[in-house]
Amino acid sequence: MPDDLLLRLRNFHSDYFPLHQQRFQDLVAQGQHPKTLFIGCSDSRLVPYLLTGAAPGELFLVRNVGAFVPPYDQSHGLHGTMAAIEFAVLSLKVERIIVCGHSHCGAIRTAYEGAPDEAVALKAWLKLADEALLPVQPSPEALRRTEQRAVVLQLERLMDYPMVRRAAEAGQLSLHGWHYVIEEGEVHVFDAEQGAFVPASLASHSGTGPYPPYVEHDGQILSDG
Repeated sequence: MPDDLLLRLRNFHSDYFPLHQQRFQDLVAQGQHPKTLFIGCSDSRLVPYLLTGAAPGELFLVRNVGAFVPPYDQSHGLHGTMAAIEFAVLSLKVERIIVCGHSHCGAIRTAYEGAPDEAVALKAWLKLADEALLPVQPSPEALRRTEQRAVVLQLERLMDYPMVRRAAEAGQLSLHGWHYVIEEGEVHVFDAEQGAFVPASLASHSGTGPYPPYVEHDGQILSDG
């Protein structure tokens, strides 16, 4: 039985790398200087480089279940996502932070339906979505709204990180909330002024921030506090 992963590794080395060798060598010689921190869900259908058209060295990536941002008060203990945010803002001096959720998100559905008993860490992690959940049965519309509410919740949590708030208020950092609709191939960007997600094909920008508490069209206020 052929080893598919080994074949892919060999193809990268023999086919892709020679065409881009100089780019990789420059990234070693000059170091990485990404302008964007991309916080995305771990879902295999979400591919940041495809969505953004980015090349190696352009995105600093954080992937976790649900694209969640832990509170800065460390109430959820030590966490790699928090460390990555600090490193991206303080050391890499990124100019943009994107939080990208997506349609048909397993994390959001599981937050409603519950995780297996053995998934102790997952159960604790999904509590980060509690403020985004709606007091309804998880219909397709409710799940879609919750996915988008969760993105905004993470943007609000980001503003509790002192280094993020400081850079954002100084005009050195912008925050972008995205919701990728897989079946449509369309990213919807959060517009703070409209209080809504707008298809990128119709939007006038890639997202705005910083963000006041999010007021939905039905009057609900989403706030992490």
